[in-house]
Amino acid sequence: MGWMMAGMLTQLPLPLLPAGAAEIAPGVGLVTGEGGGGLVSVHGLATFAWDAGDEAGRRLAAVQLVRLRAVSQAQAAAAFGVDPVTVWRWDQALAAGGLAGLVSSRRGPKGASKLTPELAARIRELEAAGATLSEIAAATGVSTFSVRNALGRVAARGRGTAAGAAAGSASLVAGDDDQRPGAAVPVLPDPVARDGERALARWGLLGEGAEPVFTPGARYPLAGLLLALPALEGTGLLQCARSVYGRLKDGYYGLAATLLTLVFLALAGEPRAEGATRVPPAALGRVLGLDRAPEVKTIRRKLGELAAAGQAADLIMALARRHAATRPQALGFLYVDGHARVYYGTRDVQKTHIARLKFPAPATVETWVTGQDGDPVFMVVAEPSDSLAGELRRLLPQLRGIVGEGRRVTVCFDRGGWSPALFADITGAGFDLLTWRKGPAPDLPADAFTTITCADDRGREHEYDLADTAVTLTISDGPRKGQTVSLRQVTRRVPARGGGTRQIHALTSRTDLAAGEVCWRLTSRWREENYFRYARTHFALDALDSRAATPDDPDRKVPNPAKKTAAAQVRRAGILAAAAQAQRDASLAELRNPAPGQPVTITNQMINALDAPVEAARAGLQAAQDAAAAVPARIRLGEIAPDMVRLEAEVKQITHAIRMAAYNTETALARALDGRYARAGDEAYALIREALTGSGDIIPGHGELLIRLDPLTAPRRTQALAALCYQLTQAHARYPGTGLILRYEVKPTPA
Repeated sequence: MGWMMAGMLTQLPLPLLPAGAAEIAPGVGLVTGEGGGGLVSVHGLATFAWDAGDEAGRRLAAVQLVRLRAVSQAQAAAAFGVDPVTVWRWDQALAAGGLAGLVSSRRGPKGASKLTPELAARIRELEAAGATLSEIAAATGVSTFSVRNALGRVAARGRGTAAGAAAGSASLVAGDDDQRPGAAVPVLPDPVARDGERALARWGLLGEGAEPVFTPGARYPLAGLLLALPALEGTGLLQCARSVYGRLKDGYYGLAATLLTLVFLALAGEPRAEGATRVPPAALGRVLGLDRAPEVKTIRRKLGELAAAGQAADLIMALARRHAATRPQALGFLYVDGHARVYYGTRDVQKTHIARLKFPAPATVETWVTGQDGDPVFMVVAEPSDSLAGELRRLLPQLRGIVGEGRRVTVCFDRGGWSPALFADITGAGFDLLTWRKGPAPDLPADAFTTITCADDRGREHEYDLADTAVTLTISDGPRKGQTVSLRQVTRRVPARGGGTRQIHALTSRTDLAAGEVCWRLTSRWREENYFRYARTHFALDALDSRAATPDDPDRKVPNPAKKTAAAQVRRAGILAAAAQAQRDASLAELRNPAPGQPVTITNQMINALDAPVEAARAGLQAAQDAAAAVPARIRLGEIAPDMVRLEAEVKQITHAIRMAAYNTETALARALDGRYARAGDEAYALIREALTGSGDIIPGHGELLIRLDPLTAPRRTQALAALCYQLTQAHARYPGTGLILRYEVKPTPA
């Protein structure tokens, strides 16, 4: 009998709840009255109650429930419409001051307002007299805010109401002062539980990824990243990746979630996979519509899965075609240049000259194509030791695939692509060219130059001293050897460093362009360099995204280092031969011009003695030249560097494609500020970076997803962001993978 009684006493009480009660925890329920009062029952017993307006009693109930361990702090916070930190603060206030510590104190100034009607009239008089806000404040003894208030320049605050249990405290709900009635949402609520979907994904039963589900909430960190979605849709990254890769293996994070994660990380200033360690997974997960974002190991695994398909080049080509289809006007001029990614590791990687470092270093060379605005369009990994001219020739079929058949665009490049044979190939493929002339060229007479003033595509005025002529170049190598190519030459006269002037020659096949446009179009090639610089700083252009490497082709022909040594021997022998000849001439001159009164007889033996060192030096020079001629210019790589490797390129090309889309997204947002932000020319990108990493509310509704962003650091920036939000809302873009139309708003700047 005793054991039966003990068993009965150890049974859990029945979880009885009153009618209409909302369960906080098993056996604990909350009944909310219409006027704001409430009652808490614990296992069927009324334990705590408070009347409408009794905020201290309401807070006491929450704290006592936690102290009794009837509920957890998180459960109490969810039931009473606050965050766990607020419940903790109530507990500390109760411990420090008793029940009086829970009484809400009056907010704002405690004394009478200084802004009397007489003082307000005085402020208006000073303002009418032309005084500044600071001068008025100093004259009247109030703050500049009070001056603005007296002048009616401070927007009145609305008083929103929150339904349910959150109605009692102004600190419970974000946006009570600036949201529409009924639109208030809790601060940082817990995301929708996805444990079931994760369990299904673990067993391969979920499919290709969890669908985005959003929880209404306020003050979400990184909510500003959702500004990027309309512009990202314009790049076509998600659609192109879907068409190229199809889908990923079954798992919790699908292709769209993986790509969005990488784009969001790049826009948040952490473009590498390792950057996920510096971004809270829960914060990034909220903008993905998931409980948390993938972390470094998962991101690397997903990138490895994409790289295993070997279709990174197809993805970049698809993005380039999408770019050409959506912005055909930006591809009238294509800037092509090489970019070297320096390698700082320990593997044996081929060296190349690094222009910005001014010395050779291990590196991987890439060839980039940008539009006339400097936006990246296409890239390929260049062949080691290949010149820009060789890469341009290899790119021509791909450029034709990007711009389409029949369209004649202009390919712009620097002197690294100088080759008359290449010029003939470019024009023969249906393209025009624009480049600088390389090597010595005869100067034009002064009377051939005319001063020209013109404006570029951004409205900037330029003044050039130009001469417009034609030139014919002879092809000296290759299958076109002996042929000629005729081009237009626009010569610009500029001041020289040492005084005077010098002439710079530009070559083009375009005869329809004005001479001034030829110049500023060619100098605009620096827009591509500006992209490289910006992408290195903000998008990890040169990052080593994969540490994998593959052996280089041992049969690949590379420059023979012995050729350089042999050429140095020839130069040294030439110097010795010249020195010997100079010594012979000096000695012979001394014999032929003796001092007065000293007769000298020059014999054949003396001449032969003087000639002997010269003949020996000439023989050495001839031997060095013959030895240099016998050394092959190129040999197999395996003969000089059998351990040389190539860095893995597939993952790098995938990350390039993602970061190109991220950069073009950020650029589209920055350009949307033109005409809406006075300092857009200097601060547009900085403003966009601030907005993208800003906080805000995310509120899903009927067929739409409202993103209400917090104000930025300055009112003028907030106004520009509001104008941008209006434009983005008009795009009617949808959140990827859902039918939710994106709508953007900005909260008013706090007074």
